[in-house]
Amino acid sequence: MKTIVNILKYSVLSLGLFLSLSLSAQNAEQLLETANDHYSRVEYQNALEIYLTLIEKGYASDVLYYNTGNAFFKLKDIPSAILYYEKALKLNPSNEDIQHNLQVANSMIVDKIEVIPQLFFRNWWKSFYNMMPANSWAWMSIFIFTLLLAAVYFYLTSNQVFIRKIAFYSGLVLLLLTIGTFGLASQKYYYTRQTNEAIIFTPTITVKSSPAQSSVDLFVLHEGTKVAMLDKTNGWTKIKIANGSIGWLPESSLKGI
Repeated sequence: MKTIVNILKYSVLSLGLFLSLSLSAQNAEQLLETANDHYSRVEYQNALEIYLTLIEKGYASDVLYYNTGNAFFKLKDIPSAILYYEKALKLNPSNEDIQHNLQVANSMIVDKIEVIPQLFFRNWWKSFYNMMPANSWAWMSIFIFTLLLAAVYFYLTSNQVFIRKIAFYSGLVLLLLTIGTFGLASQKYYYTRQTNEAIIFTPTITVKSSPAQSSVDLFVLHEGTKVAMLDKTNGWTKIKIANGSIGWLPESSLKGI
């Protein structure tokens, strides 16, 4: 009897959690639709407030970040627009609309930093890596793993040597592909949850040679510029820009992507 009661309690709690999550998702979708409606009526500030409310509540998607970036862009807050376009691109690197809007926004900032050329195979790998978001790589991994199970099944059950050979070698290839796609999905998943890059939000700031205000001035950067974050200490962040130059900035001058 006690076991039955515990099962009923667990079932009720599970059902309550499921309904709570479903209602929460529905509310988020309704809010997003309301924000988009404000945006379509050129009420950009109202739309932005709702987008930011959703983000503060923990919702994250390339569409939400993209719309937030568009609202900031319409309000002429270019650094914030770049920040959210970068967040959107991080989740969906192959989206051409995000790429285009980010390029337009970057054309409107002061700093035009020349990117260090990379070897062709690094560019090829980056293009391949960014071909799909993490969830797409995960689904591909599951699909290939299903084919692997089918190959194993035919290898174990078939009486024909020819089919067993095809199943065996196909299984080896599928095993390698499963491991590879799963690795890509995992790497992209953790990449989207790391904050290794940032946008400068101070109109004009001098990069220092060490984490101290009295250290040597190296070069000047402006708001909207993207930097890589290498290290942090005592309220300072070690940064690297696209041309390879390295220095230190106050942590308060940056917002992580």
